[in-house]
Amino acid sequence: MKVARFSRLGFILAAAGSAVGLGNIWKFPYITGEYGGGAFVIIYLLTVLLIGFSIMLAEMLIGYLGRADGVTSFENLAPKNKSLWKFGGFQGLAGLFIMIFYSVVIGWILNYIVTSLSTLPSTVKEAESIFTTMLHTDFTTQLFYHTVSFIIITYVLNKGLKGGIEKMNLILMPTLILILVGMFTYATTLGAFSQALEFMFYPDFSKINSEAFVVAVGHAFFTLSLGMGAIMTYSASLEKDSSLVKAAFWVVFLDTSIAIVAGLMLFTFLYQYGSGPAKGPGLVFISLPAAFYEMGVVGNIFAILFFIALAFAGLTSSVSLVEPMVQYFIDRFSWSRLKASVSMGLFFWFLGIFAILSNIDGAKEYLTWGSKSFFDWVDYVTAAIMLPIGGFIMAVFVGFIIPKSQVESVMRPQLKWAFDGWYFSLRYVTPVAMFIVMLSLMGVI
Repeated sequence: MKVARFSRLGFILAAAGSAVGLGNIWKFPYITGEYGGGAFVIIYLLTVLLIGFSIMLAEMLIGYLGRADGVTSFENLAPKNKSLWKFGGFQGLAGLFIMIFYSVVIGWILNYIVTSLSTLPSTVKEAESIFTTMLHTDFTTQLFYHTVSFIIITYVLNKGLKGGIEKMNLILMPTLILILVGMFTYATTLGAFSQALEFMFYPDFSKINSEAFVVAVGHAFFTLSLGMGAIMTYSASLEKDSSLVKAAFWVVFLDTSIAIVAGLMLFTFLYQYGSGPAKGPGLVFISLPAAFYEMGVVGNIFAILFFIALAFAGLTSSVSLVEPMVQYFIDRFSWSRLKASVSMGLFFWFLGIFAILSNIDGAKEYLTWGSKSFFDWVDYVTAAIMLPIGGFIMAVFVGFIIPKSQVESVMRPQLKWAFDGWYFSLRYVTPVAMFIVMLSLMGVI
Protein backbone atom coordinates (compact mmCIF):
# COMPACT_ATOMS: atom_id res chain seq x y z
CA MET A 1 0.00 0.00 0.00
CA LYS A 2 1.32 3.43 -0.88
CA VAL A 3 2.48 5.40 2.15
CA ALA A 4 0.78 8.78 2.63
CA ARG A 5 2.97 11.86 2.29
CA PHE A 6 3.81 14.42 4.94
CA SER A 7 4.37 18.06 4.06
CA ARG A 8 7.99 19.07 4.77
CA LEU A 9 6.99 21.07 7.83
CA GLY A 10 4.66 18.25 8.85
CA PHE A 11 7.50 15.74 8.67
CA ILE A 12 9.87 17.88 10.74
CA LEU A 13 7.22 18.51 13.40
CA ALA A 14 6.15 14.85 13.40
CA ALA A 15 9.74 13.62 13.67
CA ALA A 16 10.48 16.27 16.31
CA GLY A 17 7.28 15.28 18.09
CA SER A 18 8.51 11.70 18.05
CA ALA A 19 11.86 12.74 19.50
CA VAL A 20 10.56 15.32 21.95
CA GLY A 21 8.90 13.27 24.63
CA LEU A 22 9.05 12.47 28.31
CA GLY A 23 12.78 11.84 27.92
CA ASN A 24 13.39 15.57 27.32
CA ILE A 25 11.22 17.15 29.99
CA TRP A 26 11.05 14.39 32.61
CA LYS A 27 14.20 12.29 32.29
CA PHE A 28 16.91 14.65 31.01
CA PRO A 29 16.71 17.10 33.96
CA TYR A 30 16.85 14.40 36.62
CA ILE A 31 19.72 12.43 35.08
CA THR A 32 21.59 15.73 34.66
CA GLY A 33 21.06 16.22 38.39
CA GLU A 34 22.27 12.70 39.13
CA TYR A 35 25.48 13.02 37.08
CA GLY A 36 26.73 16.42 38.15
CA GLY A 37 25.24 18.97 35.76
CA GLY A 38 27.48 20.73 33.23
CA ALA A 39 30.00 17.97 32.58
CA PHE A 40 27.19 15.51 31.83
CA VAL A 41 25.48 18.06 29.55
CA ILE A 42 28.69 18.45 27.53
CA ILE A 43 29.06 14.68 27.14
CA TYR A 44 25.38 14.39 26.18
CA LEU A 45 25.64 17.13 23.54
CA LEU A 46 28.75 15.54 22.03
CA THR A 47 26.99 12.18 21.99
CA VAL A 48 23.97 13.65 20.22
CA LEU A 49 26.24 15.27 17.62
CA LEU A 50 28.63 12.38 16.99
CA ILE A 51 26.40 9.33 17.45
CA GLY A 52 22.74 10.38 17.59
CA PHE A 53 22.85 12.54 14.46
CA SER A 54 24.74 9.82 12.60
CA ILE A 55 22.19 7.13 13.45
CA MET A 56 19.27 9.44 12.71
CA LEU A 57 20.58 10.00 9.18
CA ALA A 58 20.99 6.24 8.74
CA GLU A 59 17.45 5.55 9.94
CA MET A 60 16.03 8.30 7.74
CA LEU A 61 17.94 6.93 4.75
CA ILE A 62 16.51 3.42 5.18
CA GLY A 63 12.95 4.78 5.24
CA TYR A 64 13.61 7.26 2.44
CA LEU A 65 15.04 4.58 0.13
CA GLY A 66 12.68 1.78 1.21
CA ARG A 67 9.46 3.83 0.83
CA ALA A 68 7.44 1.44 3.03
CA ASP A 69 7.08 0.09 6.55
CA GLY A 70 10.31 -0.87 8.33
CA VAL A 71 10.17 -4.60 7.56
CA THR A 72 9.50 -4.05 3.86
CA SER A 73 12.15 -1.32 3.64
CA PHE A 74 14.86 -3.63 5.01
CA GLU A 75 13.68 -6.38 2.68
CA ASN A 76 13.65 -4.08 -0.35
CA LEU A 77 17.11 -2.65 0.28
CA ALA A 78 19.03 -5.79 1.21
CA PRO A 79 20.94 -7.00 -1.92
CA LYS A 80 20.85 -10.57 -0.59
CA ASN A 81 19.59 -12.53 2.43
CA LYS A 82 16.37 -10.52 2.26
CA SER A 83 14.45 -13.00 4.38
CA LEU A 84 17.02 -12.52 7.15
CA TRP A 85 17.43 -8.74 6.97
CA LYS A 86 13.69 -8.11 7.03
CA PHE A 87 13.80 -8.92 10.75
CA GLY A 88 15.76 -5.68 11.20
CA GLY A 89 12.52 -3.89 10.49
CA PHE A 90 10.84 -5.46 13.49
CA GLN A 91 12.57 -2.89 15.70
CA GLY A 92 9.12 -1.26 15.53
CA LEU A 93 8.19 -3.77 18.23
CA ALA A 94 10.42 -1.81 20.62
CA GLY A 95 8.15 1.21 20.32
CA LEU A 96 5.05 -0.89 20.87
CA PHE A 97 6.59 -2.47 23.99
CA ILE A 98 7.65 0.95 25.31
CA MET A 99 4.01 2.01 25.04
CA ILE A 100 3.07 -0.62 27.63
CA PHE A 101 4.48 1.61 30.40
CA TYR A 102 4.64 4.91 28.48
CA SER A 103 0.85 5.08 28.27
CA VAL A 104 0.65 4.50 32.02
CA VAL A 105 3.05 7.39 32.67
CA ILE A 106 1.01 9.63 30.35
CA GLY A 107 -1.96 8.61 32.48
CA TRP A 108 -0.13 9.87 35.58
CA ILE A 109 0.47 13.18 33.81
CA LEU A 110 -3.18 13.53 32.78
CA ASN A 111 -4.13 12.88 36.40
CA TYR A 112 -1.73 15.60 37.57
CA ILE A 113 -3.28 18.10 35.13
CA VAL A 114 -6.63 17.53 36.83
CA THR A 115 -5.28 17.57 40.39
CA SER A 116 -3.27 20.76 39.67
CA LEU A 117 -6.59 22.54 39.11
CA SER A 118 -7.24 22.35 42.86
CA THR A 119 -4.62 22.24 45.62
CA LEU A 120 -0.92 21.58 45.16
CA PRO A 121 1.05 19.72 47.85
CA SER A 122 2.68 22.17 50.24
CA THR A 123 5.79 20.09 50.96
CA VAL A 124 7.96 17.51 49.22
CA LYS A 125 6.88 14.99 51.85
CA GLU A 126 3.20 15.59 51.06
CA ALA A 127 3.88 15.43 47.32
CA GLU A 128 5.71 12.14 47.78
CA SER A 129 2.82 10.73 49.79
CA ILE A 130 0.31 11.71 47.08
CA PHE A 131 2.40 10.16 44.31
CA THR A 132 3.20 6.92 46.15
CA THR A 133 -0.43 6.51 47.22
CA MET A 134 -1.53 6.79 43.59
CA LEU A 135 1.23 4.46 42.42
CA HIS A 136 0.77 1.72 45.02
CA THR A 137 -2.94 1.78 45.92
CA ASP A 138 -5.04 3.69 43.37
CA PHE A 139 -5.53 1.17 40.57
CA THR A 140 -8.83 2.70 39.39
CA THR A 141 -7.41 6.19 38.76
CA GLN A 142 -4.38 4.82 36.90
CA LEU A 143 -6.56 2.52 34.78
CA PHE A 144 -8.94 5.37 33.91
CA TYR A 145 -6.22 7.73 32.70
CA HIS A 146 -4.30 4.91 30.99
CA THR A 147 -7.53 4.22 29.07
CA VAL A 148 -7.92 7.91 28.18
CA SER A 149 -4.35 7.84 26.85
CA PHE A 150 -5.14 4.72 24.78
CA ILE A 151 -8.28 6.33 23.29
CA ILE A 152 -6.48 9.56 22.27
CA ILE A 153 -3.52 7.75 20.71
CA THR A 154 -5.68 5.22 18.83
CA TYR A 155 -7.95 7.99 17.53
CA VAL A 156 -5.01 9.97 16.13
CA LEU A 157 -3.43 6.85 14.57
CA ASN A 158 -6.71 5.94 12.89
CA LYS A 159 -6.83 9.38 11.24
CA GLY A 160 -3.60 8.56 9.39
CA LEU A 161 -0.37 10.41 8.67
CA LYS A 162 -1.91 13.59 7.23
CA GLY A 163 -5.24 13.80 9.02
CA GLY A 164 -4.03 12.46 12.35
CA ILE A 165 -0.30 12.50 13.09
CA GLU A 166 0.64 15.59 11.06
CA LYS A 167 -2.39 17.58 12.22
CA MET A 168 -1.75 16.61 15.84
CA ASN A 169 1.88 17.73 15.67
CA LEU A 170 1.05 20.96 13.82
CA ILE A 171 -1.08 21.90 16.84
CA LEU A 172 0.64 20.30 19.82
CA MET A 173 4.32 20.94 18.98
CA PRO A 174 4.02 24.75 18.59
CA THR A 175 1.81 24.84 21.70
CA LEU A 176 4.35 22.78 23.65
CA ILE A 177 7.17 25.11 22.57
CA LEU A 178 5.11 28.19 23.41
CA ILE A 179 4.33 26.92 26.92
CA LEU A 180 7.95 26.00 27.64
CA VAL A 181 9.30 29.29 26.25
CA GLY A 182 6.77 31.23 28.35
CA MET A 183 7.74 29.39 31.54
CA PHE A 184 11.44 29.67 30.66
CA THR A 185 11.09 33.43 30.13
CA TYR A 186 9.56 33.73 33.60
CA ALA A 187 12.39 31.60 35.02
CA THR A 188 15.00 34.03 33.62
CA THR A 189 13.52 36.79 35.84
CA LEU A 190 14.17 34.80 39.02
CA GLY A 191 17.31 35.14 41.09
CA ALA A 192 18.00 31.40 40.96
CA PHE A 193 18.33 31.39 37.16
CA SER A 194 22.06 32.08 37.43
CA GLN A 195 22.40 29.07 39.77
CA ALA A 196 20.59 26.86 37.27
CA LEU A 197 22.75 28.22 34.45
CA GLU A 198 25.93 27.46 36.38
CA PHE A 199 24.70 23.98 37.31
CA MET A 200 23.76 23.13 33.72
CA PHE A 201 26.83 24.54 31.99
CA TYR A 202 29.71 24.71 34.47
CA PRO A 203 31.58 21.42 33.91
CA ASP A 204 32.84 19.61 36.98
CA PHE A 205 34.46 16.54 35.47
CA SER A 206 35.32 15.15 38.90
CA LYS A 207 31.69 13.99 39.08
CA ILE A 208 31.91 12.09 35.81
CA ASN A 209 32.56 8.35 35.66
CA SER A 210 32.25 5.65 33.02
CA GLU A 211 28.59 5.13 33.92
CA ALA A 212 27.84 8.75 33.02
CA PHE A 213 29.21 8.20 29.49
CA VAL A 214 27.02 5.14 29.02
CA VAL A 215 23.94 6.93 30.36
CA ALA A 216 24.62 9.89 28.03
CA VAL A 217 24.81 7.62 24.97
CA GLY A 218 21.75 5.65 26.01
CA HIS A 219 19.71 8.77 26.73
CA ALA A 220 20.72 10.50 23.51
CA PHE A 221 19.51 7.41 21.66
CA PHE A 222 16.22 7.22 23.57
CA THR A 223 15.38 10.90 23.43
CA LEU A 224 15.99 11.12 19.67
CA SER A 225 13.49 8.28 19.20
CA LEU A 226 16.06 6.09 17.45
CA GLY A 227 16.14 2.31 17.14
CA MET A 228 12.36 1.87 17.29
CA GLY A 229 11.42 2.34 13.63
CA ALA A 230 9.51 5.61 14.11
CA ILE A 231 11.87 7.93 12.21
CA MET A 232 12.28 5.24 9.54
CA THR A 233 8.52 4.90 9.05
CA TYR A 234 8.02 8.66 8.91
CA SER A 235 10.91 9.06 6.44
CA ALA A 236 9.17 6.73 3.98
CA SER A 237 6.69 9.58 3.53
CA LEU A 238 9.29 12.17 2.47
CA GLU A 239 9.23 13.57 -1.06
CA LYS A 240 12.06 12.42 -3.32
CA ASP A 241 13.82 15.81 -3.36
CA SER A 242 13.83 16.18 0.42
CA SER A 243 17.04 16.96 2.30
CA LEU A 244 17.57 14.34 4.99
CA VAL A 245 20.40 16.36 6.53
CA LYS A 246 18.30 19.50 6.97
CA ALA A 247 15.39 17.49 8.35
CA ALA A 248 17.67 15.62 10.78
CA PHE A 249 19.32 18.89 11.85
CA TRP A 250 15.98 20.50 12.73
CA VAL A 251 14.79 17.41 14.61
CA VAL A 252 18.02 17.19 16.63
CA PHE A 253 18.04 20.97 17.21
CA LEU A 254 14.44 21.07 18.46
CA ASP A 255 14.88 17.96 20.58
CA THR A 256 18.09 19.14 22.24
CA SER A 257 16.92 22.74 22.68
CA ILE A 258 13.74 21.64 24.43
CA ALA A 259 15.73 19.38 26.76
CA ILE A 260 18.10 22.24 27.68
CA VAL A 261 15.27 24.78 28.10
CA ALA A 262 13.27 22.34 30.24
CA GLY A 263 16.31 21.60 32.39
CA LEU A 264 17.15 25.28 32.97
CA MET A 265 13.52 26.09 33.74
CA LEU A 266 13.00 23.23 36.19
CA PHE A 267 16.30 23.74 38.02
CA THR A 268 15.57 27.47 38.35
CA PHE A 269 12.22 26.72 40.01
CA LEU A 270 13.77 24.10 42.26
CA TYR A 271 16.64 26.38 43.35
CA GLN A 272 14.25 29.30 43.87
CA TYR A 273 11.43 27.50 45.65
CA GLY A 274 12.75 24.05 46.50
CA SER A 275 16.02 22.49 47.52
CA GLY A 276 18.06 22.53 44.33
CA PRO A 277 18.40 19.83 41.69
CA ALA A 278 16.36 16.98 43.18
CA LYS A 279 17.72 13.61 42.21
CA GLY A 280 15.76 10.80 40.66
CA PRO A 281 12.55 10.31 38.68
CA GLY A 282 10.53 12.01 41.42
CA LEU A 283 11.69 15.45 40.25
CA VAL A 284 8.59 16.03 38.11
CA PHE A 285 5.97 14.25 40.20
CA ILE A 286 7.27 15.00 43.72
CA SER A 287 9.81 17.83 43.93
CA LEU A 288 8.36 20.12 41.27
CA PRO A 289 4.70 20.26 42.49
CA ALA A 290 5.98 21.32 45.92
CA ALA A 291 8.08 24.03 44.27
CA PHE A 292 5.04 25.23 42.30
CA TYR A 293 3.10 25.48 45.57
CA GLU A 294 5.62 28.02 46.89
CA MET A 295 4.80 30.32 43.94
CA GLY A 296 1.21 30.84 45.08
CA VAL A 297 -1.48 31.31 42.41
CA VAL A 298 1.15 31.57 39.69
CA GLY A 299 2.34 28.12 40.75
CA ASN A 300 -1.07 26.58 40.09
CA ILE A 301 -1.12 28.10 36.60
CA PHE A 302 2.43 26.94 35.91
CA ALA A 303 1.68 23.46 37.24
CA ILE A 304 -1.29 23.10 34.88
CA LEU A 305 0.68 24.47 31.91
CA PHE A 306 3.70 22.32 32.69
CA PHE A 307 1.76 19.07 32.93
CA ILE A 308 -0.18 19.97 29.76
CA ALA A 309 3.16 20.48 27.98
CA LEU A 310 4.41 17.18 29.40
CA ALA A 311 1.24 15.43 28.20
CA PHE A 312 1.64 16.94 24.73
CA ALA A 313 5.25 15.72 24.58
CA GLY A 314 4.17 12.24 25.66
CA LEU A 315 1.29 12.02 23.20
CA THR A 316 3.28 13.20 20.17
CA SER A 317 5.91 10.58 20.98
CA SER A 318 3.30 7.89 21.59
CA VAL A 319 1.76 7.97 18.12
CA SER A 320 5.24 7.54 16.65
CA LEU A 321 5.94 4.57 18.93
CA VAL A 322 2.88 2.71 17.62
CA GLU A 323 2.79 3.88 13.98
CA PRO A 324 5.63 1.58 12.72
CA MET A 325 3.65 -1.56 13.61
CA VAL A 326 0.38 -0.01 12.38
CA GLN A 327 2.03 0.66 9.01
CA TYR A 328 3.50 -2.85 9.01
CA PHE A 329 0.10 -4.52 9.27
CA ILE A 330 -1.37 -2.16 6.68
CA ASP A 331 1.44 -2.86 4.18
CA ARG A 332 2.02 -6.56 4.77
CA PHE A 333 -1.46 -7.84 5.56
CA SER A 334 -3.68 -5.21 3.90
CA TRP A 335 -5.38 -4.40 7.19
CA SER A 336 -7.49 -1.27 7.30
CA ARG A 337 -5.97 1.59 9.30
CA LEU A 338 -8.81 1.29 11.80
CA LYS A 339 -8.14 -2.41 12.40
CA ALA A 340 -4.37 -1.91 12.69
CA SER A 341 -4.68 1.12 14.99
CA VAL A 342 -7.20 -0.48 17.33
CA SER A 343 -5.33 -3.80 17.43
CA MET A 344 -1.99 -2.20 18.31
CA GLY A 345 -3.72 0.12 20.80
CA LEU A 346 -5.43 -2.78 22.55
CA PHE A 347 -2.09 -4.59 22.72
CA PHE A 348 -0.37 -1.89 24.76
CA TRP A 349 -3.54 -1.04 26.71
CA PHE A 350 -4.07 -4.62 27.87
CA LEU A 351 -0.44 -5.20 28.87
CA GLY A 352 -0.39 -1.73 30.42
CA ILE A 353 -2.91 -3.01 32.97
CA PHE A 354 -0.29 -5.49 34.16
CA ALA A 355 2.26 -2.63 34.30
CA ILE A 356 -0.12 -0.78 36.64
CA LEU A 357 -0.80 -3.87 38.74
CA SER A 358 2.93 -4.55 39.09
CA ASN A 359 3.13 -1.44 41.30
CA ILE A 360 -0.10 -2.04 43.26
CA ASP A 361 0.15 -3.41 46.81
CA GLY A 362 -1.24 -6.92 46.97
CA ALA A 363 -0.70 -7.58 43.25
CA LYS A 364 2.92 -6.53 42.66
CA GLU A 365 4.23 -9.61 44.44
CA TYR A 366 2.85 -11.75 41.58
CA LEU A 367 4.28 -9.47 38.87
CA THR A 368 7.81 -9.07 40.19
CA TRP A 369 10.71 -11.23 39.09
CA GLY A 370 14.11 -10.77 40.64
CA SER A 371 14.49 -7.15 41.69
CA LYS A 372 12.21 -5.75 38.97
CA SER A 373 8.46 -5.43 38.53
CA PHE A 374 6.77 -6.07 35.20
CA PHE A 375 6.75 -2.27 34.66
CA ASP A 376 10.51 -2.09 35.31
CA TRP A 377 11.27 -5.17 33.20
CA VAL A 378 9.55 -3.69 30.13
CA ASP A 379 11.45 -0.44 30.63
CA TYR A 380 14.73 -2.32 31.09
CA VAL A 381 14.38 -4.70 28.14
CA THR A 382 13.44 -1.95 25.69
CA ALA A 383 16.11 0.54 26.85
CA ALA A 384 18.96 -1.89 27.53
CA ILE A 385 18.44 -4.42 24.76
CA MET A 386 15.94 -3.55 22.03
CA LEU A 387 16.90 0.08 21.29
CA PRO A 388 20.69 -0.48 21.21
CA ILE A 389 20.18 -3.56 19.01
CA GLY A 390 18.00 -1.48 16.69
CA GLY A 391 20.69 1.18 16.41
CA PHE A 392 23.42 -1.39 15.90
CA ILE A 393 21.45 -3.09 13.11
CA MET A 394 20.78 0.19 11.31
CA ALA A 395 24.43 1.26 11.46
CA VAL A 396 25.62 -2.09 10.11
CA PHE A 397 22.88 -2.22 7.46
CA VAL A 398 23.65 1.23 6.04
CA GLY A 399 27.39 0.95 6.58
CA PHE A 400 27.99 -2.54 5.20
CA ILE A 401 24.89 -4.01 3.54
CA ILE A 402 23.34 -1.31 1.37
CA PRO A 403 25.76 -0.74 -1.56
CA LYS A 404 27.95 2.29 -0.87
CA SER A 405 27.11 3.72 -4.27
CA GLN A 406 23.41 3.80 -3.33
CA VAL A 407 24.14 5.48 0.02
CA GLU A 408 26.57 7.89 -1.62
CA SER A 409 24.14 8.93 -4.35
CA VAL A 410 21.77 10.33 -1.75
CA MET A 411 24.03 11.43 1.09
CA ARG A 412 27.21 12.82 -0.54
CA PRO A 413 25.42 15.71 -2.30
CA GLN A 414 23.83 16.61 1.04
CA LEU A 415 26.79 16.03 3.38
CA LYS A 416 29.49 17.01 0.84
CA TRP A 417 32.92 17.01 2.57
CA ALA A 418 31.44 15.47 5.73
CA PHE A 419 30.21 12.32 3.97
CA ASP A 420 33.39 10.29 4.48
CA GLY A 421 33.49 11.12 8.19
CA TRP A 422 29.81 10.22 8.64
CA TYR A 423 30.20 6.96 6.72
CA PHE A 424 33.30 5.99 8.72
CA SER A 425 31.49 6.75 11.98
CA LEU A 426 28.52 4.68 10.91
CA ARG A 427 30.71 1.68 10.07
CA TYR A 428 33.24 1.69 12.89
CA VAL A 429 32.34 4.11 15.71
CA THR A 430 28.58 3.90 16.18
CA PRO A 431 28.23 0.07 16.16
CA VAL A 432 30.96 -0.25 18.81
CA ALA A 433 29.35 2.48 20.94
CA MET A 434 25.95 0.82 20.69
CA PHE A 435 27.39 -2.58 21.60
CA ILE A 436 29.19 -1.17 24.66
CA VAL A 437 26.08 0.69 25.79
CA MET A 438 23.99 -2.46 25.48
CA LEU A 439 26.47 -4.58 27.44
CA SER A 440 26.74 -1.91 30.13
CA LEU A 441 22.98 -1.45 30.51
CA MET A 442 22.62 -5.23 30.72
CA GLY A 443 25.21 -5.30 33.50
CA VAL A 444 27.69 -7.42 31.55
CA ILE A 445 30.42 -4.76 31.83
